[in-house]
Amino acid sequence: MIRVFFALFLSLCMFSSLYASQSTITESEGYACMGEDKSRKQTEQTALSDAKRKAIEQVSTYIKSETHVKDFELEKDIVSAYANATVKVIQEIEKGWYKDASSGDCYKVKIKAEVIPDDKAMEQISKVKEALDDPSSPLSVKVWTDKKEYKSNEKIKVYIKGNKPFYARVVYKDASGKLVQLLPNPYRSNNYFNGGAIYEIPSGEDRFELEVSPPFGSESITVFAGTSQLGEIDLEPVSGIYKIKTGAAKIGSKTRGVMLKESGAGGSQKIPSEFSEIEAILKTERY
Repeated sequence: MIRVFFALFLSLCMFSSLYASQSTITESEGYACMGEDKSRKQTEQTALSDAKRKAIEQVSTYIKSETHVKDFELEKDIVSAYANATVKVIQEIEKGWYKDASSGDCYKVKIKAEVIPDDKAMEQISKVKEALDDPSSPLSVKVWTDKKEYKSNEKIKVYIKGNKPFYARVVYKDASGKLVQLLPNPYRSNNYFNGGAIYEIPSGEDRFELEVSPPFGSESITVFAGTSQLGEIDLEPVSGIYKIKTGAAKIGSKTRGVMLKESGAGGSQKIPSEFSEIEAILKTERY
């Protein structure tokens, strides 16, 4: 096997030190006309606000239709968390002015948006085991390793598990700031995982091992997961894995450029994609 030498330390028992976020990504359109009371800039801002409002409405409707956990109060809390969501624009897909016969100059904008449920509400929901494991809850992914601590020359196994089928990108950052992508990789291109099953990294077609070596210190491993295929980032194959060429600050936003699936209704309506990101802060030592 080709070895990849770097340090790593992670445990399922350390969820107090983990950062996890859940959201849903969708596309929506917003419209506004100038009339007599708006400038062009105000009209554009109104159209964008309209698109964001519709994004929340679409996702709230989707979450309500998909969430059927046994605990009714828990289901109500999840739906409520999305009803009080905030919106981050990932991409302005198209925008422009047009003439309306009755309203005059109007503006239209189409966005890809990340709808982020109420943070405090989701934090409380995440403490309920049923919410994390139930496949009818919003996508939730866990990550852990075979031991709590690792020393020089020890080999590490990483495990991931989701409550429903998902696509994933697994990114490792060492103490020097170097970023590599463990999955998918040049020999294991399939990044689709079944819900409820535990997956091991490295395994199967992987041609690398995770062996602890310098540099030691504070490090991290991040799992980006979605119910649709994830957006692309710039990669370069190196020793059975990928070196990440995309800047660290842009990995999250580019990954969120998910490929939304069209609904089976035959129209252009896209199905929202659930998204989950989990990060663990890691520490390693020589002896």
